[in-house]
Amino acid sequence: MPLIDYTFLSKILPKAKIKKGYKKVKKSYLIRVRVATSLFFFGMGFCFATWASRIPDIKSMLQLSEAELGTLLFALPVGQLIAMPISGKIVTKYGSRKISILGLLSYAICLPLLGAAKSEWQLGSGLFLFGFVSNFCTIAVNTQGVYTQQLYDKPIMGSFHGSWSLAGFFGALVGIMMLGFELSPLEHFSIALIFVILLISSNYKYIINAKSNQEETKSNYSFFKNPDKTLLWLGVICFCGMASEGIMFDWSGVYFKEIIKAPGALAVLGYTTFMVSMASGRFLSDFLVHKYGIKKVLMVSGIIISAGLYSAILFPYLIPCTIAFMVVGFGVSNVVPIIFNVAGNNQKVPTGIALTIVSSISFIGFLIGPPLIGFIAELTSLKYSFAIIGIFGIFITVMVSRLKIFTRAKGKLIEDK
Repeated sequence: MPLIDYTFLSKILPKAKIKKGYKKVKKSYLIRVRVATSLFFFGMGFCFATWASRIPDIKSMLQLSEAELGTLLFALPVGQLIAMPISGKIVTKYGSRKISILGLLSYAICLPLLGAAKSEWQLGSGLFLFGFVSNFCTIAVNTQGVYTQQLYDKPIMGSFHGSWSLAGFFGALVGIMMLGFELSPLEHFSIALIFVILLISSNYKYIINAKSNQEETKSNYSFFKNPDKTLLWLGVICFCGMASEGIMFDWSGVYFKEIIKAPGALAVLGYTTFMVSMASGRFLSDFLVHKYGIKKVLMVSGIIISAGLYSAILFPYLIPCTIAFMVVGFGVSNVVPIIFNVAGNNQKVPTGIALTIVSSISFIGFLIGPPLIGFIAELTSLKYSFAIIGIFGIFITVMVSRLKIFTRAKGKLIEDK
């Protein structure tokens, strides 16, 4: 459990409120801290959505083929993978507050670098750097989410990840608007950088300064020398959820076009409903966890993921499949916020390192899920590939039902009812 440093309250709150009593100050402080943490999550999602919204334009500007673009896009996850072994230790050593601020700023600075790329190697280098700093940002900001959650008596972690999803819609809308104004990617990305700088400058004072009693003594923790089995299995559960999520991102449009035979613009209906459902589910996740407990919510989420995928297979028609993809989105929405919160409260491993371990394992699922679909579809059919991935949801339910951590979880944040 981190020790929160309240000594800087006088710098961020009016002195009049401090004199009126600690409880009133604390309430005001908690609300503002939660807003600041949410906006940092929002900033991360906005940066990624801003880049994604202009990929077609950058492809045209550099005259890239599909294969060339695919190869260059791979530089982003390579950067993330290379950062993973060190990001947790850096966050633990220097504190999630500093790395959150520097990480989000660096993440946004990468955007104009991508927009200014004039050649393939420049774009590839920019994407590598974009992925590298995004991993530091992800670990640090999620650590902030865990610390902020520990200040509250009710679950709030889901709302942070909901802010990230909401930023995806906002970033996409801004991208459409920038296209309407005929702004180049560089101009668009420069405006986005200014927006993120304003977001950071108006909220950095409220980012928690926290230290753990154990972090100094355990900052040299090595998962390979002394693996924590609980974190390993939490990572596997998150792997299944992230694989299902990645498949929806990359293959929902293809499924609607080739299997459902959706006409024209309706091909994006599955992806859109999935994203809306996932974002809504993350904001609803806190209420469900508070009411039913993490174990029940995760077990039901796994069942929902599988039910949605198998419904899409059994009823390959526009309306039933749209509903099925919406169901998958709701099931997926709960997995990452809950697992990250449980992992971040690990008593044996510092929060930043614990989140790095779990996110590293889960990220592999996000990477290999979509290619696995393509490989299986090539051998059989797209329906069969979705059927195999549907097993992941069942596996989530089985694993959660058997892991002791969900039974013995203590404390106001992750208490299981």
